[in-house]
Amino acid sequence: MDPTAGGPSMHLVLSAESVPHFVEGVSLVLSRWTALQMAVEDGWGGKDSRQKSQELEAGIVSWFIQSKEPLYIDDLERMLEESMVLSFNTEIDDGSVGEVAEQLMIIHEECLEGNYASIERLRMSKPGTHAVSQSLRMMDENEDESSDDEEASDMMMVDDLKLKPVVGGEKNPKQVVDEDGWSVVPSRKSKGKRAG
Repeated sequence: MDPTAGGPSMHLVLSAESVPHFVEGVSLVLSRWTALQMAVEDGWGGKDSRQKSQELEAGIVSWFIQSKEPLYIDDLERMLEESMVLSFNTEIDDGSVGEVAEQLMIIHEECLEGNYASIERLRMSKPGTHAVSQSLRMMDENEDESSDDEEASDMMMVDDLKLKPVVGGEKNPKQVVDEDGWSVVPSRKSKGKRAG
């Protein structure tokens, strides 16, 4: 059966030689996905965030290798989105899920052909320099889309607040303009009153 024919196609299977290359490719792509790496490093999935990332990687490899059905990028995107929400309490709206899914599909197709050029390029690039998505974790300006989005954004805002330096810890206690444009004026009676 010709897999390029319009009718039902048989699912092509990676050769024994290609499987380790593919597994490495999946690992390289995920290690350069900024949103996932931020979720792991900042512990958005709790204390076992790194393990959850490894489980995602194993699940992706399994999905590609063990599937008996044709593989569709929409299914892969859905798997990535669900994993980020369920494992890391994070909704990704920066388009990176589609980019990651596309890169994984390309690597899979190339491995089926015995072509490891993309994996070699990823291997040679330094982690973080060519991330699949150069995401910045910011407060989303469109937070009012749905209550689920608000809950996920609220969780992320709490994480953002934990990462910001405390204004009171600065050496120069003069007026400081915060990000909202308000002037923060130090109290003359600041002793005993600390920001919690």
